[in-house]
Amino acid sequence: MNGIERQRLIDSTMWWEKKTRPAAEPASIRPVEAPPAPPEVETLMSEPKPKSTNPPASGSSHTLLGRTVVAQGQLSAGEDLLIEGKFEGNISLDDHCLTVGTEGHVKAEIRARQVVILGSVTGNVAAREKIEIRRTGHVVGDLLAATVAIEEGAYFKGSIDIARDDGSGVPSDFAAPSTLSSNA
Repeated sequence: MNGIERQRLIDSTMWWEKKTRPAAEPASIRPVEAPPAPPEVETLMSEPKPKSTNPPASGSSHTLLGRTVVAQGQLSAGEDLLIEGKFEGNISLDDHCLTVGTEGHVKAEIRARQVVILGSVTGNVAAREKIEIRRTGHVVGDLLAATVAIEEGAYFKGSIDIARDDGSGVPSDFAAPSTLSSNA
C-alpha cells in the first residue's frame, strides 16, 4: 500500500465515521434549561431600622423623626431616637441611644447614653458610654464620652474628652454638654 492509497483509506474511514456519528449541535444552538424559579416569598414593607452597635433590649421602643420633620426646642425621651430630619435645640436621652441618620441635621447640645452619628451635628455631645462618628458623619463640636470612635472618612472638628469611671457606674467627667468649652 503506497502513501496515496493509505491517505484515501484514512479519508474514507473518517468520512464514514463522520456520517455515522450523531451530529452534535453547536453550543450556541442548544437550548439551555433555565434554573427553577425561586419560591415566591411575600415581603412586607417596614420602616428602615437604624443600625445599632448594641442590640436593643427586648421591650425597648424607638422613635423616628423623619426626613421631612423640622423641629426646635428641648427634646427628652425615655426611648431610643433616630433623627433623619432637622432639629435645633437641646437633646437629653440619658438612658438611651441617639442616632443621627445620614439625612439628619442637628444643631444641639446632646446628652445621651450612646450617640451614633451618620449625618451632621453641630454642637457639643456628651455620652455616658460611647460616641460613634461613622464614615458619612460630620461633627463640629466637643465630645465627652467613655469611648469615642471615629470611622475613616468621617469629618470631625472639636475636642475630645474621655470620661473616667470612678467605680459608681457613672463617669465622673459626665457633665451636661453646656459645661463643655467650645473651641469650634
